[in-house]
Amino acid sequence: MTLRIALILGSTRPGRRGEQIAAWALEAARAHGGADYDLVDLADHDLGNLDEPGNPNLQRYQHDHTRAWGELIDGFDGYVFLVPEYNHSYPGALKNALDYVYREWNDKAAGIISYGGWVAGARAAEALRLVLAELQVATVRAQPTIATHPSFHTGAFVPQDGLDAAVNGMLDQVIAWSGALRAVRQARKQTSTAA
Repeated sequence: MTLRIALILGSTRPGRRGEQIAAWALEAARAHGGADYDLVDLADHDLGNLDEPGNPNLQRYQHDHTRAWGELIDGFDGYVFLVPEYNHSYPGALKNALDYVYREWNDKAAGIISYGGWVAGARAAEALRLVLAELQVATVRAQPTIATHPSFHTGAFVPQDGLDAAVNGMLDQVIAWSGALRAVRQARKQTSTAA
């Protein structure tokens, strides 16, 4: 069965540069192959501020938007987060989306493409890694970064030299880990069914 990888655009800000980066990254991922890739744009999901009364670990969701989000996230074997840096971290909309569900993220792999000013979103990626670890998501080491000043010097996104190779290297790792963790998830399901 073919692996399914979601590219999650982690900003909902009007006028965001992430849309151009996401379109480029999706095209690059599809050219790379090795999995089926879909773009998940947080702006397309009406999550609002977290409004579930219970612990997401129990999966007793009260709202249709949470059930739909959980089903979407659960359907992927791995993720690539496209994350901008806001004030030395990542956007609140992404944290909110991560917090809505729990088990649906577990035992999956993720890569991060960060973008921002002169440090290219590196601090956002590091903050995101801490939360993903708590969600039992294994982040890969390869981390493409995009400095927005040179990449948008014409107003449109222009990938800098080496970005294609960096993204391909990250995708190789995400695919390998996603495949390995699929076996972990299957074993977990067998154990819980037998219990």
